[in-house]
Amino acid sequence: MSIERIQQHFTDSVETKLAARDELAHHIAAAADVMVEALANGNKILACGNGGSAADCQHFAAELVGRFERERPELPAIALTTDSSILTAVGNDYNFDVIFSKQVRALGQEGDVLLAITTSGNSGNVLKAIEAAHERGMHVIALTGKGGRQDQRRAGRAGRAHLRAGPAHGPYSGSALAHDSLPVRPDRLDAAWRRVNLLSS
Repeated sequence: MSIERIQQHFTDSVETKLAARDELAHHIAAAADVMVEALANGNKILACGNGGSAADCQHFAAELVGRFERERPELPAIALTTDSSILTAVGNDYNFDVIFSKQVRALGQEGDVLLAITTSGNSGNVLKAIEAAHERGMHVIALTGKGGRQDQRRAGRAGRAHLRAGPAHGPYSGSALAHDSLPVRPDRLDAAWRRVNLLSS
């Protein structure tokens, strides 16, 4: 890989983040507020995604259960991507499209939050998880790459939130952008959670 190509990647990343700043800021704040309100009410966050998105879910849940930058109360979060027995049993006995929705129906409660991450916006198992979350009366926050129309329609039902991981227009898009620019990160939620603690103390 040439030095110029590496430098261009950094340039594209910076330009895309700058383009996303104005377009996504209020959506990110709204998503953080939904999560904080759910946690403050004793609910939990479930997260699902495939491949790199699965890794993002696991990282997100780990930082909430543990800590991010400072000590705070443990926050209930479960990545639906980690139990190999459930994933393989459901995938084998049913099909791969229901590996997350089965868990949402088993674990999700009204008022919980589903964080659904899919760079394409069209992952069948994530879409079914969103449907299951709606059935359970959960909030849905969908993070997608550019143009995830199916996820947008399903997550937006009943006032739920859809949030693209990148702007509609920018130097690059797709998987690289979605993971590089993941907007609902533990630091955003930590900051919102600290505001709640300050207000309630």
